Amino acid sequence: MRKKVIIIGAAGRDFHNFNTYYRDNDLYEVVAFTAAQIPDIAGRKYPAELAGKLYPKGIPIYAESDLTGLIREHQVDDCVFSYSDVSYTKVMNLSAIVHSAGANFILLGPRDTMVKSVKPLISVCATRTGCGKSQTSRKVIELLMAKGLKVVAIRHPMPYGDLVRQKVQRFATLEDLAFHECTIEEMEEYEPHVVRGNVIYAGVDYEAILRAAENDPDGCDVVVWDGGNNDFSFYKPDLSITVTDPHRPGTEVSYFPGEVNLRTADVVVINKIDSASPEGIQTVRENIARVNPKATVVDAASPIRVDDPSVIRGRKVLVIEDGPTLTHGEMKIGAGIVAARKYGAAACVDPRPYTVGKLSETFRIYPNIGQLLPAMGYGDQQVKDLEATIARTECEGVIVATPIDLRRIVKIDKPSTRVYYDLQEIGDPNLSQIIDHFVKTHLP
Repeated sequence: MRKKVIIIGAAGRDFHNFNTYYRDNDLYEVVAFTAAQIPDIAGRKYPAELAGKLYPKGIPIYAESDLTGLIREHQVDDCVFSYSDVSYTKVMNLSAIVHSAGANFILLGPRDTMVKSVKPLISVCATRTGCGKSQTSRKVIELLMAKGLKVVAIRHPMPYGDLVRQKVQRFATLEDLAFHECTIEEMEEYEPHVVRGNVIYAGVDYEAILRAAENDPDGCDVVVWDGGNNDFSFYKPDLSITVTDPHRPGTEVSYFPGEVNLRTADVVVINKIDSASPEGIQTVRENIARVNPKATVVDAASPIRVDDPSVIRGRKVLVIEDGPTLTHGEMKIGAGIVAARKYGAAACVDPRPYTVGKLSETFRIYPNIGQLLPAMGYGDQQVKDLEATIARTECEGVIVATPIDLRRIVKIDKPSTRVYYDLQEIGDPNLSQIIDHFVKTHLP
């Protein structure tokens, strides 16, 4: 008898766990995926073309709220928790739901899910969404490219479209973003790599993606895993870098699997030292010393600049931030708020009275977002609702603090300015020294 399994996920780690552990394993029958965090995933199927010979009809995806009923209906043996950026309380709450329905609650680890590369590989992960992991990845890649190395990045999955078409995606030009019909969230992660001149891969089948990246037509000397959503790496790293955020002190040891990243890191970056409180910074330092005393600690800031401070100074402004950072990332002080304070905004306008459609639903699901507007863009309707909300909001200026210029995608009918931020290391040790050592060791 094959053990019956449900994979509890959010259209990312769940698919990877299936592909690496369950897909061709005739000891198990995966009867369903469940979905959370990302809208419009439930009701779809993991397609037969990707699911393998044991699943000729594919695998249905249900809402996580259906979990208890699915366990009982299918007499499920194991439920495999497979998504990230989740508090320990939430993880154990789901464990209680699964156990009360009679099934086992399983967490798969790195040994069973990490794929080994034939190229030297650096992983860049974080303890929470919104720590500054993306600018750290970009810094690492810039340091490698400055040495004349061909760097290929691979991004944590965001498979919101046609999963078969998204099995392996390669992005080398801005036109590739349009070809693959990328959402705002995807563009925010892929575009900064493309404009810097390095190729980035993403998709659904991450072993196939890695093999394609290793054999990229433009060449590949080093692979950089650009992690997301505080997940641990899909690949076995030769150098592991984890970014922490002292604006949310303590979460580095109270969220899953962020603490895994902290404990397994060769290098820990304490970011945002320029804007966090001394108490928050000290808490993070103490937790690093307690759980991973052998790690090299790099201090860093994320200094901001804007293209037009006059849009902010003395005005009532609407602050737009990266969507996932505000929702399940629970971030309250992002680059937009820092910019509003730095450049003397009169006030930050609360967008909640002006939201429409799916954005109103987002605030219902995540009521603690507060006076920030998440740039939700998982689909066309969300983009339209975002544009309509901005138009309705009674403000004198708009601060765009998203990783890409949102104004290219969404019409903003008010004066606006964009926030820019890059990683700036403070003192020694620094990433340049660390990358020098990595290259000497792995690319002699």
